[in-house]
Amino acid sequence: MKMTNTEFDKLAKEKSPNTKLYLTLPKAFVIGGLICCLGQALYNLYSYLGLTELNARAAVSITLVLFSAILTGLKLYDKIAKHAGAGTLVPITGFANSVVAPALEFKTEGFILGTAAKMFIIAGPVIVYGVAASVVYGIILFIVKAMQ
Repeated sequence: MKMTNTEFDKLAKEKSPNTKLYLTLPKAFVIGGLICCLGQALYNLYSYLGLTELNARAAVSITLVLFSAILTGLKLYDKIAKHAGAGTLVPITGFANSVVAPALEFKTEGFILGTAAKMFIIAGPVIVYGVAASVVYGIILFIVKAMQ
């Protein structure tokens, strides 16, 4: 069956269920907010335990990534994301999920060609463009400060 891009787009729109924004937006907001509240609670805990501000922030990031990786490995993160949508994708937990999920999916292909090679299939472009953007922004900042 040959199909043009326009025909495929039309078919996909017909077959795809309509998103109920009045339900998905509040869920994303609440669950994303809960993830952020968890991060703040962890920060308060680590600060209370005596970590400096910088170390507490790093510990929070590490803990959230660890929680996300564990939930992904237990196949619970996808169930949460099904209801939360972008609420789980935006925080650092979504980034961790985008690294762990492909690694688990391709583990049957072996450690090197499966897990290691496919681990950054989703997160890789984010890392590349993030680093490239930060270099460009750094150059712009350097030029602006040099002109002052």
